[in-house]
Amino acid sequence: MARTDLPLDELRRYRPAVRRPADFDAFWADTITAARAAGAGTAPVLAPADTPVTGLVVEDLTFPGFAGDPVRAWVSRPLAGRDTALPVVVEFLGYGGGRGRPGERVHWALAGYVHVVMDTRGQGSGWAGGDTPDPHGSGPHASGWMTSGIGSPADHYYRRVYTDAVRLVDAVRTLPGVDPARIALTGGSQGGGIAIAAAALVEAHVGPITAVLPDVAFLCDWEGGTDVAVGGPYLELATYLSVHRDAADTVWDTAAYFDGVNHAAGITAPALFSVALMDDVVPPRTTFAAFNALGSASREIEVYPYNGHEGGGFRQWERQVAFLRALG
Repeated sequence: MARTDLPLDELRRYRPAVRRPADFDAFWADTITAARAAGAGTAPVLAPADTPVTGLVVEDLTFPGFAGDPVRAWVSRPLAGRDTALPVVVEFLGYGGGRGRPGERVHWALAGYVHVVMDTRGQGSGWAGGDTPDPHGSGPHASGWMTSGIGSPADHYYRRVYTDAVRLVDAVRTLPGVDPARIALTGGSQGGGIAIAAAALVEAHVGPITAVLPDVAFLCDWEGGTDVAVGGPYLELATYLSVHRDAADTVWDTAAYFDGVNHAAGITAPALFSVALMDDVVPPRTTFAAFNALGSASREIEVYPYNGHEGGGFRQWERQVAFLRALG
């Protein structure tokens, strides 16, 4: 593989002029308020998960997301987790994957955290199974989710996903054995992009978080990513625009509500990002665009010069654990 983007010194200075809608904050405030009202009569439900794992407690969580829709998650914790208020790591997943099997993702719980993995609505048939449908329709769009509802921010797919993420944090704060003052958000690729948006929206509409830990984060600098990507979901936008030749302004106006660069500017929590310079799915400039826009006073980015979209793998997870433990 070869380097796929700008030299590192240019990436560290990369600040694209991403459109920011005048009603950006109001749009999200109204969206979160409406979701909370729709789910007001539905409490989160925890049930034991059917799993051969016996060294941890693994539970099936159902909570009300966007429009009160039921959304699923796995909750894993140490066996003594209900007796002590433990810190929480909420994880969001990469493109096309669902929450998988109960007990499949246990590293964070083994490290002493309550680990919550959100099922991504409508996904879960690409590389891991999912259990959460997306009951909302869309107009004509390219394959995948990037252009689903692209004609209007009110209809876009990621409005529902980002809202699910915020409502999950609402739910997690009420769970037994959880310290609501110590919640970190993480994810890789699409999950990293969701973590960035969720961190900003949670800080604005729920309360402070401990940290945000996105890896090789997708969903940032949508227009710039589409211009240079050679693979991956950004090309869905290029495909759509190759057919809808006069729709560019509509597409980028809608995308601006979901662009991680705009959300990153609202984050104040400590942040640890990672990026891979041989990534041919998420151009490194797009992750740097969000990192460079952060409002966080405490921020770090791990750079993996010789990795592709797999990023830092388990090594990066070790780095995340050390980062969280240093925060206390």
